[in-house]
Amino acid sequence: MSFFSSSSPAFQLEKSRDKDGKEAKPGDLIEIFRGNYNHWAVYIGNGFVIHFGAPNALSGSSSRGVGGIVMKEKLQDVVGKDKWRVNNSSDKKYKPLPADEIVKKACSLVGVSLTYHLTKYNCEHFATEMRYGKAESRQAQTVETVAAAAAVGGITGIVASVIGGLSHGSTY
Repeated sequence: MSFFSSSSPAFQLEKSRDKDGKEAKPGDLIEIFRGNYNHWAVYIGNGFVIHFGAPNALSGSSSRGVGGIVMKEKLQDVVGKDKWRVNNSSDKKYKPLPADEIVKKACSLVGVSLTYHLTKYNCEHFATEMRYGKAESRQAQTVETVAAAAAVGGITGIVASVIGGLSHGSTY
């Protein structure tokens, strides 16, 4: 008899299955739900992901960006107690690169320092760049849209709330 039931989160993580039961495959984008923001990673197989984060993101200037690093870690360690899913939704918009190319490209960047910027180059930009060759972040686009609306309509409190939520713990 197994210690984990097939519906337990630990079993799903060990089997690399997301919250909906979909199994992650090499080259898939993994979206991790952190509450006010989502962290993104690239699944490379055998329970590992490669992701980009900035441990000191909160102490740096949002206009300059801060030092970030590309990391290879166990999916289970990155996810922790949060929920996650395979999210290749931009496949409708862009043709993904071949899986082996995505994995090779992501692996070649492990340990590399890059500039992390909340709206210009964050974990989602990194992940989409690996899969599609195009760095995009829907979260960043949402922040920029809200910021533009605030500039026009003077709703700075809402912008501060959205940016604060995305910035809080924005490393991973």
